[in-house]
Amino acid sequence: MRGFNNLGKEKTMKLYALLASALIGVASISPSYAADYKSEYKVSTVVPAPFPWGIAADKWIELVRERTDGRINMKAYPGTQLVAGEQTKEFTAVRRGAIDMSVSSTINWSPQIPEMNVFALPFLIPDYKAMDALTGGPVGEKIFEIVRANGVEPLAWAENGFRELTNSKREVHTPEDLKGMKIRVVGSPLFNDTFTAFGANPAQMSWADAKPALTTGAVDGQENPLTIFTIAKMHLVGQKYVTTWGYVADPLIFAVSHEVWNDFTPEDQEIIRQAAIEAGALGIEIARKGLTNGDDSLFKELEGLGVTVTHLTDAERQQFVDATRDVYAKWTEIVGPDLVKTAEESVANR
Repeated sequence: MRGFNNLGKEKTMKLYALLASALIGVASISPSYAADYKSEYKVSTVVPAPFPWGIAADKWIELVRERTDGRINMKAYPGTQLVAGEQTKEFTAVRRGAIDMSVSSTINWSPQIPEMNVFALPFLIPDYKAMDALTGGPVGEKIFEIVRANGVEPLAWAENGFRELTNSKREVHTPEDLKGMKIRVVGSPLFNDTFTAFGANPAQMSWADAKPALTTGAVDGQENPLTIFTIAKMHLVGQKYVTTWGYVADPLIFAVSHEVWNDFTPEDQEIIRQAAIEAGALGIEIARKGLTNGDDSLFKELEGLGVTVTHLTDAERQQFVDATRDVYAKWTEIVGPDLVKTAEESVANR
């Protein structure tokens, strides 16, 4: 009987060992289910859907929720309400962990990361192919390295689009037509310098303040992608003239604060990154709709709203280019001559 009892104990101990091993194995292959995540992750954006920017953010949120079975719950907070509408303070808030995630404009982050001004150098980027060559090439890689070194994990690119000029006064064909005109610009010193070079009176203000200022006539015009114009119904606030000049581009970055990013398991990090890449591709597609590949439907829509659309001739556009050469040279030193040279080469070789 004593031998039988010892044999039973041995079997029992082996059973316990097998169960323990199995539990350890389950934990090791399913770490994401053991992670202690927040009940909600706040995603900062400037504009919501149906703007392409907001659609891209919503798609990111949707894909992550689906692919994690609801374990990671993200929510968009448009209007940069997480920083009281102060768009240029967003990067600092993300870096400090006050904002979990964001889909953000390189323009709004440029005060903290000067290299991002490369995309806003006047007339550097002539077309979408050039934009893709920058974001998808060594310039984009360098920008991501800098963002990462500053405590924020960059995941993917999207875009707001080329920024076109609108106003309530007259058709604009040359810098002379802009002289004395008060134009709302974003809170980046580069934009202030650019419009000063055109002879305009730039007024820096957030997007939240821009539309009321246009409504009252406190400012005469503004510059933004045309998807912003149509969705926000800018023609109803006096913006009757549009000039297409593609003077700067406005790429967007999907990003996560390192404080949050480092809490995710590698498996969930990959889910979040891949979802951002797919959402970014959708955002780019929507931002370019009606503006590329022979599709001019957006211009026709504007004309149908009673808006006069002016497409600059090469000679007219060159006058604006010439007017901003000193601005370009000044900001090349701020951005970094090596990065600007790389950007110019990428555009030339697109």
